[in-house]
Amino acid sequence: MALLEIGAEAPPITADDQYGKPVTLDAYRGKKVVLYFYPKDDTPGCTKEACAFRDNLPKFQETGIEVLGVSIDSKAKHSKFAEKYDLPFRLVADEEKRVVEAYGVWGKKKFMGKEYMGTNRVTYLIDEQGMIEKVWPKVTPAVHAEEILDYLGQQT
Repeated sequence: MALLEIGAEAPPITADDQYGKPVTLDAYRGKKVVLYFYPKDDTPGCTKEACAFRDNLPKFQETGIEVLGVSIDSKAKHSKFAEKYDLPFRLVADEEKRVVEAYGVWGKKKFMGKEYMGTNRVTYLIDEQGMIEKVWPKVTPAVHAEEILDYLGQQT
């Protein structure tokens, strides 16, 4: 897994969200974007992380920051997940793994002694010009949104 470096240009995103609407990074030019990658909808860690972003979304919005979640789950799974937990931000359906591969988050994982390929929990902060501003390669789901907000508070 080779993550993108700070200062690198964020790879383009062309995929649909949970509503079947196209998502592109170009649509967010002029705004910062929290692009968080997570393994799977409706699992304990991913639910904690998504709900923490949901609960802190007003703080992100106050400063004009958009939040996008990305996993390889389908639009239908994203839709059910978003509805079940009242998630008010877009979830990008990357079923073809183009986005996870472009951002270097697709790689080997280990669970209960078994190795497999999957999405690693990584977050990128993309600046207003579409460049990588910050990378969080190790994420604790329940407190990650607050960790990003702490970082952003230091930037103002």
